[in-house]
Amino acid sequence: MRRVLFGLCLWLLGTVPPPAWSQVYEYAYPGSDKPDELIYPVRHIMWVPPGVQTLRGIIVHQHGCGAGACKGGETAAFDLHWRELARRNDCALLGPSYFQKDAEDCRKWCDPRNGSEVVFLKALGELAQKTGHPEIKNVPWCLWGHSGGGFWASILMARHPGRIVAVWCRSGTAFPAWTSGQIPKVMVPKEAYAIPIVLNPGFLEKGDKRFHGAWTGAEAMFAAWRQNNAPALFAPDPRSAHDCGDSRYLAIPWFDACLKARLGPEGLKPVNLYSGFFVGPTHMPVFAQDFSGDLPTAGWIPTKAIADAFVDYVVSGTVADLTSPKAPTVRVLSIMGKKVTLGWDAEADFESGIRSFEIRKNGKRIMTLPEKPVASFGRPLFQGLSYHDTPQALLPKMEYTDSNGEEGDQYEVITLNGAGLRSLPGKP
Repeated sequence: MRRVLFGLCLWLLGTVPPPAWSQVYEYAYPGSDKPDELIYPVRHIMWVPPGVQTLRGIIVHQHGCGAGACKGGETAAFDLHWRELARRNDCALLGPSYFQKDAEDCRKWCDPRNGSEVVFLKALGELAQKTGHPEIKNVPWCLWGHSGGGFWASILMARHPGRIVAVWCRSGTAFPAWTSGQIPKVMVPKEAYAIPIVLNPGFLEKGDKRFHGAWTGAEAMFAAWRQNNAPALFAPDPRSAHDCGDSRYLAIPWFDACLKARLGPEGLKPVNLYSGFFVGPTHMPVFAQDFSGDLPTAGWIPTKAIADAFVDYVVSGTVADLTSPKAPTVRVLSIMGKKVTLGWDAEADFESGIRSFEIRKNGKRIMTLPEKPVASFGRPLFQGLSYHDTPQALLPKMEYTDSNGEEGDQYEVITLNGAGLRSLPGKP
């Protein structure tokens, strides 16, 4: 009950969206002043797909450094598009959110050896109890990290290689910090080089006074990993700087391919490099068995579909979508005089998410929600898209009230995906 009331208060204060408490769970850690323990408070917010009997993995969406990133991370577990990836693979979606101020030292959490690793593992144990899914303590992880989150993920993969399906480092890795002696050296076991990893900097970071290290660090880690024959890929975003841009449109299907290839009843399956594709400096992927270029400098891609998406992404900064979304499930929530309130449920289109919903009455459009989707970073989406690849708080509801309803009116709701393609109409 305390957890529910705490979350409800945060919602009312405008920090997180209204949660479905039957699916969203939280572990809150208050921070410690004891030596070698995590000094910052952190909330681990987990979404569990409804109806799943046994979870097969956890997708961790880790924000970066600073107060803005910490606030942006509060909504990660509520992201409809990332939830669809989790749902398709019987995985939970976890968004840790640290309470770190801009003037405070980010490495006190983004280096997991400073206590965040211990708290993360403790959170999984607590969430295993709260969700009724004891397997949470043992299932493997996909790690997505932005900036300091990529720093965190790149160290954690060396410390728990047997538990990690795949890693995506968006504009951040700890590799240059540990190789230059800025932080204690990370011992990378052979097993860590078997984990699929994407290094994904923004092209506008290259040469930038503040963020140039995100570019050079990604290049350096990619080179080192490929020297060890790792399934690594360097995927520069041609359009963005340190924000996440439209990287999710490559990251989500890439994780999906890795999950499908690696999750097995007996544990994680090894990666077969020669069943995938290699890509050299020309950014034209070639089936691995036919590749004749320089292997130590070539990136690895798991499938033909991801190879096609990669080419699209490194040229345009996004990934095209030619598939229509599913129709939403619509219901009438209430009728009060002329006020008719509709509600609906909609699965995010796997390729491009949800841009908006069109509400129609008697065959004519009466409203689009949101009426003018905002695109501060990447494509405009129903939930918005922040610098941190998370929804903008507060999240919009899938509801609409028509104040001029009449008996016999026929309503429909149409989903528009991120590419603007329309679903069939959903009707009450």
